[in-house]
Amino acid sequence: MAIRIDTVAASNESHSAGGVMSAYLKNYEKLLFDYPADRVLRITMGDPEKLTPVCAQMHKEMVSIWNDVDYDEDISAVILSGGKKAFSAGGDFAIVERSMTDFHFRNQIWKETRSLVYNLINCNKPIISAIRGPAVGAGLVCGLLSDVSIASRTARIIDGHTRLGVAAGDVSAIIWPLLCGMAKAKYYLLTCDSITGEEAERIGLISLTCDDEELDAKALEVATRLAKGAPSAIRFTKNALNNWLRMAGPTFDASCAYEMLGLTGPEAVEGVASHREKRAPVFDQTCKV
Repeated sequence: MAIRIDTVAASNESHSAGGVMSAYLKNYEKLLFDYPADRVLRITMGDPEKLTPVCAQMHKEMVSIWNDVDYDEDISAVILSGGKKAFSAGGDFAIVERSMTDFHFRNQIWKETRSLVYNLINCNKPIISAIRGPAVGAGLVCGLLSDVSIASRTARIIDGHTRLGVAAGDVSAIIWPLLCGMAKAKYYLLTCDSITGEEAERIGLISLTCDDEELDAKALEVATRLAKGAPSAIRFTKNALNNWLRMAGPTFDASCAYEMLGLTGPEAVEGVASHREKRAPVFDQTCKV
């Protein structure tokens, strides 16, 4: 269980709206933090000026941050952002390749993936995602599991698991059918077709869409409203609604295990190679499943 640590005065001017910066946030290396409004914490995944893949360290931090903010009494709402160029550029291929050959590391990633999803679901603070540009991988997991997901009209949401040669296992099975229905979920998860922010709102995959230049302001508007609302009522409502996701836990657990199993096989080898060589994959159609 994470515990709340005493807060210290923030040294960065961008933190002045919050007034204080919780000491534990200084221990994070890959996640960036600021307070754009009173009691609103904004988390930026990686360098806001670049397309930042999720490395092993960021993956660990994305697991632990949700417990930390849940127990931070100075935070009432969270904005999750990827910066100016992309929401999430996907996972670092170094993680994938090591998971394919290192049994203990693969188990670690499996455990972290499960914890990331369940920690986010169980975090009582309302989370608002601001999605622009590409949204792939672990960042997309957090973006779609957020309580209010807002995307620019031109954002590109992609679940590319089967293109990589593994099952769509990090969150897709638990949330996509609930958001956009089984028919759409199966189509996009099996084909890996990308979805614009505008189309994602139309099919119910995200909450809202807006023009790119309005995205940050819209996310802040929603977060500020929630941060000023009745905290217990909002958190109790979120907790109750997330029982829909908890009921789908066994489905998620199975999909996550299938993804890890796929990392041990030849399809993942071809998937990674084709990505690195910038070509279409050619999968062996001999399959005993």
